[in-house]
Amino acid sequence: MTPSDTQLPHAQLLDLTGKVALVTGAGRGIGRAIAHVLARAGAKVALASRTTEQLEAVAGELADAGVDADRTLVLPTDVAEETQVAATIQRIMETWGRLDILVNNAGLIDFGPLEKIEPEGWHRVIEANLTGPYLCSRAAAPHLSASGEGRIINITSVSAQTGGVSGGVHYTASKGGLAAMTKTLARDLASSGVTVNSISPGQIDADPNLLTQEQRQHVTGLIPLGRLGEPEEIAYAALFLASPMAAYITGTTIDVNGGILKR
Repeated sequence: MTPSDTQLPHAQLLDLTGKVALVTGAGRGIGRAIAHVLARAGAKVALASRTTEQLEAVAGELADAGVDADRTLVLPTDVAEETQVAATIQRIMETWGRLDILVNNAGLIDFGPLEKIEPEGWHRVIEANLTGPYLCSRAAAPHLSASGEGRIINITSVSAQTGGVSGGVHYTASKGGLAAMTKTLARDLASSGVTVNSISPGQIDADPNLLTQEQRQHVTGLIPLGRLGEPEEIAYAALFLASPMAAYITGTTIDVNGGILKR
């Protein structure tokens, strides 16, 4: 942001027209909501996840909402596979010639006590939730740096800060690692104008099958605001971090959790 930007209307400060964003895990839940919000703000949005059908459905929703077809890309990608990540970044650059915003949202949640978490399950969650953001950030960094005001936004979890009421040790460890990685990337990329921040959601109502009705009631009772969060409430925080409004914020975590964690 330049001094003259402070005189712009707030709505214009949230205008991402001309920007290019890559959203991983964009096929459902929080990633889908972030893709919608960034696209409505004017960005071109590359949709990445492992499930082509879900991505195509999201692209269809965006088209129905009035987003021109040339402002979306459907890019099936396993973020834990380096060659697939490289191909995704290359496709974005070939199509749009720039990359301004990376949202590392793709991930897995798994449950269970320590004795039931096998090494295979540990590695699967760590690869999706921690290795994937590392590979995407590493591949995207040169292009984000070239824009002079790139953004990396990592989606962590309140479980990383509290141990959580859901998710196993591999999940909380992966999200805690991502929160720590955010701080190091912020330091490493600051000189090139790239900001790196994370959003830490509380319990978000993104998957109706994630919790039983009894678990839902229990978790809701722990939240001071008395309800689960909506995916769009994470997406609005991502829009802020992607915008010029957040140009002087880096290496930090924004808590969006209904008050379940107060710092």
